Amino acid sequence: MENRNNPDAGKPEETIKQNEFSHATGIWQNTRAFISELLDIRQDTDREATVEAIKKDISFKGHNAWILIFSIFVASIGLNVGSTAVVIGAMLISPLMGPIVGVGLSVAINDVDTLKKSFINMGVMVGLSVLTAYIYFLISPVKEETPELIARTYPTILDVLVAIFGGLALIVAKTKKGTIASVIFGVAIATALMPPLCTVGYGLAIGNMAYAGGALYLFSINAVFIALSTFVVSKLLDFPLVKYANSKHRKKIARIASVIAIIVMIPSLILFVNLLQKQVFETKAREFISEIVRYSGAETIKTNQNYHNKEIEVYLIGVSVPQATIETWREQMKEMEALKESTLIVHQGASQTGDLALLSTQVRSGILEDLYMKNQEVIENKDARISLLENELLKYKLGDFSFKEISQEVKVNYENVETLSFANTISTNFSKIDTIPTFNITWKNNVVNRIKKAETKKIQNWLALRLKLDTLAVKSMN
Repeated sequence: MENRNNPDAGKPEETIKQNEFSHATGIWQNTRAFISELLDIRQDTDREATVEAIKKDISFKGHNAWILIFSIFVASIGLNVGSTAVVIGAMLISPLMGPIVGVGLSVAINDVDTLKKSFINMGVMVGLSVLTAYIYFLISPVKEETPELIARTYPTILDVLVAIFGGLALIVAKTKKGTIASVIFGVAIATALMPPLCTVGYGLAIGNMAYAGGALYLFSINAVFIALSTFVVSKLLDFPLVKYANSKHRKKIARIASVIAIIVMIPSLILFVNLLQKQVFETKAREFISEIVRYSGAETIKTNQNYHNKEIEVYLIGVSVPQATIETWREQMKEMEALKESTLIVHQGASQTGDLALLSTQVRSGILEDLYMKNQEVIENKDARISLLENELLKYKLGDFSFKEISQEVKVNYENVETLSFANTISTNFSKIDTIPTFNITWKNNVVNRIKKAETKKIQNWLALRLKLDTLAVKSMN
């Protein structure tokens, strides 16, 4: 019974270990085969069709040029009004990525003709896009800085990462048999090539070169990393090199392509590292300020982090923080790897000099303005409530009022009256608003002014008594 349940029972220990090793090896091989099959894209790659499709998308003539112009206008409008949905729609229809992918592919396969064509068309693309956006923002009556525009004035590490992985997704989708269009559209949105070019045009239109330069820098980052991703994937998938009849010419072309690849890769890697370090510095600085820079009775109202100068500025108001506490903060800051070479500068409210004096003035002005606005709202609300209550009180007092009865009584008692009308008159002396019940009387033609005045006075006294109103007006219309 024991032998039947345990197949290894009675076997030598060495044999049992060999069986266990064989079993583990089999599991590992099956796992490797599964992962290889799961992630392998070589089998489903159509290299010739991919090269042909990419070359076809490089050219900017005819339809592509007009599509680019119209999509730039749409994106500029979206950025101008701060509409993310409109900007996304423009990115979906723009043909911006063709020449950029062409640069990466041509370098990978040593195709100098395609490389030249890609660079020329990329220049045309950038020039046409910037010119279109410049014209739009030049004639647009709205030139306010929206968050959508400001977000495209300088690259961050997130922009670089999006460009890298977006570029990888793009070229992998293009190499698949039966191109995955949804991936290409998604990459067009994620990498956001169009908004930076529109922002360049905006910066030029308003004369802000810092905005224009920063946006062009962001576009360059995205373009470089998309091209670099295309180059890497093309090499990994063994795209066939362009064949030249002259072997010396082929080697020369290969060297040129390699040099271009190195020129693109090295600065890109340096830029990536610098942006990463800057992002880490700013993140750690914010973390340090929120967790360490604390003192009972003192409030942090403003902070600045300068990565290039390695300075962290903190503006405090309230209770003065002792110098010993500030020194403790500086020692704790040195213990953080990303901030150990940084300088902590603390501005306190007691000094009231320089930037802090200006900041304190601004804070006080802001507080006073807030108080004024709140009081103004309270006053306006009180006036509105008083007016509403007066109207409601008037309605209550006139609840049993019947104009028909009043008109019949006037007709019987005052035969000189031709017509009678009634309305609530809203008037103001610019300090308060009143609602006054008003009767308007027109007289027959043969009635003299002396009788009109006397009877108007009588009618007013009678109506005030009849309707039990303290405030009432009777006006003679002729």
